[in-house]
Amino acid sequence: MKKLTFSWLAEDLKNSDEWIFRVDEKLASLTRDFVKDQFHLEKPLFEYSKKDFQVEPVLELIRSAVDQAMLGTGIALVKGLPREGLTELEFQKMIWSISLHFGVPRPQGKSTQYLSEVSNQGTQYRAPNGRGYSSNAKLDFHADSCDLALLACYNQAKSGGESLVSSSHSAWEILKKERSDLAEIASQPFTFSRNQEEASGEAPFYSQPLFDFSEEKKLFGKWNRNRVRTAQEIPEVKPLSDQQIECMDHLDQLLHRPDLTYRMSLEPGDLQLINNHSVLHSRTGFEDFDEQERRRLLYRIWLATPGSPQLPESWGPSFGSIESGCVRGGIRGKQYDSDCYEFEKSQAEAVGMMMPEEFLENPESPR
Repeated sequence: MKKLTFSWLAEDLKNSDEWIFRVDEKLASLTRDFVKDQFHLEKPLFEYSKKDFQVEPVLELIRSAVDQAMLGTGIALVKGLPREGLTELEFQKMIWSISLHFGVPRPQGKSTQYLSEVSNQGTQYRAPNGRGYSSNAKLDFHADSCDLALLACYNQAKSGGESLVSSSHSAWEILKKERSDLAEIASQPFTFSRNQEEASGEAPFYSQPLFDFSEEKKLFGKWNRNRVRTAQEIPEVKPLSDQQIECMDHLDQLLHRPDLTYRMSLEPGDLQLINNHSVLHSRTGFEDFDEQERRRLLYRIWLATPGSPQLPESWGPSFGSIESGCVRGGIRGKQYDSDCYEFEKSQAEAVGMMMPEEFLENPESPR
């Protein structure tokens, strides 16, 4: 069986298990007991550190999954983390403390939240300030604003809510082969809205290509049709050209092709890891159970990772820094303050990363 790369097709994932990692029942039970016995749930997120989760066999397994996502296929799935017997808060704090071993969490929106509850909160995905994670809508294919996204399932929906993933590398290769003219358009800047989540001093929009290469000749993909669409409602943004619209339509059709799209249903205890530089993801719409305690609920964490690659220069407006191993990405939002900064700085030190200003002061420092 061939080893998977970033350029995979749906059939490749279907026929391989090298991207799937399983926690056995004995280890899940050990982890559950550790969380029950050792966690202080009243402790705020920023007071947690990697020392709070010390079940080494689980960390070794997830470390392999992180490597698979960042260096192998761009997608990994950990199955069997404890869910039964844990409250929502216990499960949330377990996922949070695990994540602190593998990078620096990034803020995710207007409220500067570092951990998001992915559930139907009644928001409108297509609104100028809409976000998909708090709706039950079908989502466009997109990349999140971070190196690595973690999505942990506590409850499944009554129906729907499938996770869809496509390789941006494969999409690029097919686009070049089938429509080289549109590949050229996709290599030029598109304007994305910040959907009213910009921090103080940030413009309400930014521009970058959909595909670009770093100085190391590595390919990176970025797509979020909804953010391009809402940018068109901002007076200062230039209207899309006919070629750009054709490019967008063709790319969306391409990403939804059965041979490119891999579909999965996340089950309670599953942890999905997505490398946003090589994989685009989506979700089908869903219907919830009536009972509140059974409604679809996942927890999402965005990470800047120690082994992250250098980004293309054009990624700077959205990620802040393009340097390898630097704390970058995220959506600072409206409530970023000194507590946020000190948490990030402390966490960066714990995992061997640099804050952006530290890199600027000493670019030759090892990281």
